[in-house]
Amino acid sequence: MKTTDSKDLVKVNQILPIMQEYFGKSMNLARIKLMAYMLHALCVVQTVSLHKLASAMPTSVERDSNLRRIQRFIANYALNLDLVARMIFSLLPVKDGLVLSMDRTNWKFGEFNINILTLGITYKGIAFPLLFSLLDKRGNSNWDERRDIMERFIRLFGHDCIDCLVADREFIGKEWIGWLNDNRIRYYIRIRQDIWVVKPSTGERIRAWWLFNSLKSDRRNSTTSFFCIKGSMSILPEVESRTLTGYLNFRS
Repeated sequence: MKTTDSKDLVKVNQILPIMQEYFGKSMNLARIKLMAYMLHALCVVQTVSLHKLASAMPTSVERDSNLRRIQRFIANYALNLDLVARMIFSLLPVKDGLVLSMDRTNWKFGEFNINILTLGITYKGIAFPLLFSLLDKRGNSNWDERRDIMERFIRLFGHDCIDCLVADREFIGKEWIGWLNDNRIRYYIRIRQDIWVVKPSTGERIRAWWLFNSLKSDRRNSTTSFFCIKGSMSILPEVESRTLTGYLNFRS
């Protein structure tokens, strides 16, 4: 029989009451304990390999028994991901003035495309994934998919806790930027230096890099001028190493 370290059990017992608070109405105690063991093992081995998780679980049974329990749980039980998000949110040390981070990852498992759109909360330079959406395609997300995950966050945690959204250059587009503007969500989104922007006062159409053409790569500059990007009004406030960032125009 496998021996367990009492320190590991202490850590499991610390997270168990929190998990019971969120999952107790929809899951029996045995499953909640299994999740707590798996969560602890995940922190120890830092991999999602089921064999390694089974070996690291602080239980008195052998690895193969733990492995079968994990396999049955994954095969037969569908987690309520909103409850998972609420639990993670409850553990964060800050609950307002949140900087949301949107990202996407895409890879292949054999011939199967795995494409995940993620929304997280950044804290001290680290993004904690909170919500995600599996996209049934490869390549970039569209604005409907981005809107849906943002609306899900607002439904779960409210609008007032959001300070801003940060995202990479994939996350642009007329409808998407317009939705952020309409919902008064401040954003900082990278754009390509060769993207076309329009001066509303003159209608002049120029490349974004031209606005900061004289700036050296190790210098920083800012502007508070409004420009039309992909059909929506934004400010290009700052550039560093010719990587532009934008945030919304609060329209009345």
